[in-house]
Amino acid sequence: MEKAKVYFTDFRTKAFGDGLPTKLQKMIKKAGIGSIDMDGRFVAIKLHFGELGNISYLRPNYSRAIVDLVKKLGGKPFLTDCNTMYPGSRKNALEHMECAWQNGFTPLTVGCPIIIGDGLKGTDDIEVPVVGGEYVEKAKIGRAVMDADVFISLTHFKGHEMTGFGGAIKNIGMGCGSRAGKTEQHSNGKPNIDEAKCVGCKACLKECANDALSFNPETKKTIINHDNCVGCGRCLGACNFDAIAFAFDAAVGMLNRKMAEYTKAVVDGRPHFHISLIVDVSPNCDCHGENDVPILPNIGMFASFDPLALDQACVDACMKAKPLPGSQLAENLAKPGFVDHHDHFANSRPESEWRTCLEHAEKIGLGTREYELIKVK
Repeated sequence: MEKAKVYFTDFRTKAFGDGLPTKLQKMIKKAGIGSIDMDGRFVAIKLHFGELGNISYLRPNYSRAIVDLVKKLGGKPFLTDCNTMYPGSRKNALEHMECAWQNGFTPLTVGCPIIIGDGLKGTDDIEVPVVGGEYVEKAKIGRAVMDADVFISLTHFKGHEMTGFGGAIKNIGMGCGSRAGKTEQHSNGKPNIDEAKCVGCKACLKECANDALSFNPETKKTIINHDNCVGCGRCLGACNFDAIAFAFDAAVGMLNRKMAEYTKAVVDGRPHFHISLIVDVSPNCDCHGENDVPILPNIGMFASFDPLALDQACVDACMKAKPLPGSQLAENLAKPGFVDHHDHFANSRPESEWRTCLEHAEKIGLGTREYELIKVK
């Protein structure tokens, strides 16, 4: 496979010149986004709206720049993300939309509709075959994401407590999974029910196709037969009371591989384009209800038709940067006896690991790790 082209521009601007949103538009034009036929087509722009309390997510201004360009190309854009498997401010569409609005993403600010990809309760998904997959036969992807004719990812490239960093592959693979899809990637086990939270509404029983759930008339609570349960996660989306939970017990390597396979399911068979911004590089995911100071300086904006090459280019750029004083990364390196992994993300979160994701992505044909970096002024 020949080298992929990855385009890059820094965050420098001239006084009284163009702002960063305009600079982003110029860069993605150079990268060839205009070659995609968007005329009259639905265009999904996948991003993370940020958890309430977290302010390191990408500002809506960047989304607006992409939306405006897509409109000029004749496309019908919408911003999208799927619900989370854990309790928080984005576990159903109502709370997810409210979170997006509070964080500045509204049709008025971004110039297009916002659609939660897997529906009200996170159960509106479609099973998508993973061509060449080894761990996932059919990925459970939010239906609205798959209904789009064109797919664009807009990623905040930052650290992550499990996967080392959150880049394009994580934004797509984990982000586009429905609640059941996220469960499949994160968990090796089966759910448990917190009786204190169960109200006995029986909504989860309607979602189980394997006779794993039953209602106890004495306690007026739902119980799980783990022998029948297949761990599909449908019950998770059906419960409005956070009474059903899965353990985040998937080994990091397995999580990374499944994430790569989910990404391939999302992008295969239709035009796709990917953008990542290395800015406010927090040590943890934007799913946190807080954000620590950045571990690395702001580096720039990257774009490519190849999500794997894009992630490789971004992690390479991060490795060349110097840790910021006062950050979690710098503090770890200063600890007596700390083992230097010569990897900023591993040094920030030693329990994390990212290489298996990129290795497996290349193995299954998602893209290439070989790239040509083209700088745009």
